[in-house]
Amino acid sequence: MIGASREALAAGRENLDSLTDNTSVDAAKLAEELSAVTALLDREVSLRRLLTDPSRSGQDKAQLVGSLLTGQVSGETVDLVSGLVRSRWSGGRDLVDAVEELSAYAEVIAAEKAGRLDDLEDELFRFGRIVSGSHELRAGLTEPKAGTAAKAELIKKLLGGRALAGTVRLVTSLVTHPRGRSLEQGLESYSKLAADRRGRVVALVTTAVPLSDGQKERLSGALAKLYGRAVLLNIDVDPEVVGGVRVQIGDEIIDGTVSSRLEGARQALEG
Repeated sequence: MIGASREALAAGRENLDSLTDNTSVDAAKLAEELSAVTALLDREVSLRRLLTDPSRSGQDKAQLVGSLLTGQVSGETVDLVSGLVRSRWSGGRDLVDAVEELSAYAEVIAAEKAGRLDDLEDELFRFGRIVSGSHELRAGLTEPKAGTAAKAELIKKLLGGRALAGTVRLVTSLVTHPRGRSLEQGLESYSKLAADRRGRVVALVTTAVPLSDGQKERLSGALAKLYGRAVLLNIDVDPEVVGGVRVQIGDEIIDGTVSSRLEGARQALEG
């Protein structure tokens, strides 16, 4: 997002933080209701045009939200969405994206409140690695020909009873309504939301063998000094790297693996 939409989303996240600071507010319920609002706005093009029309006053748009959602969702969800539509948006799709992100962020807050944020992060990461290692599974979750009901049922079989309810909801939402994102992009966005909640960045670390606790601590400390923030390590063991460590943070890659050096030497010889 850019410009007005970025500012509106930031304000929405602040409002969500303020709401969920109240221990009586059910963050998981907020997440589910915001997900339903996302589906509504994604489906109703004319509605989201009305709610992002710069010629209409913010109060008029908030009243429209109230008339549509009151009695259908909680007052907290009505307040959140009303606050969003009072803001200016660069485009109608940005509003939908923002509601969807707030839904996922509410799931992160719910996990944190339950003391299970580490579990949520780990489950999302492990699920991503499992999917990337199985072409058949990935196809079953991403093929347009596979209906949403079939995809939801597959997620239930894979994760039901084995993962947090929040993890199941996030993954199910992603595979049934990807909204232009790849599965990998969606999972990465969830991981970033969890990291933001902790005030830290996420590093994907690839090694040939598992790291000891001491090695993890030293690597995390070194990266924290480099980036000026706490760093969460998501570690993937891949024997093909031969030795060394590959670290990816966002688009930046620090590759010190033997396999990369061998590849570099091969290219040099061929060149």
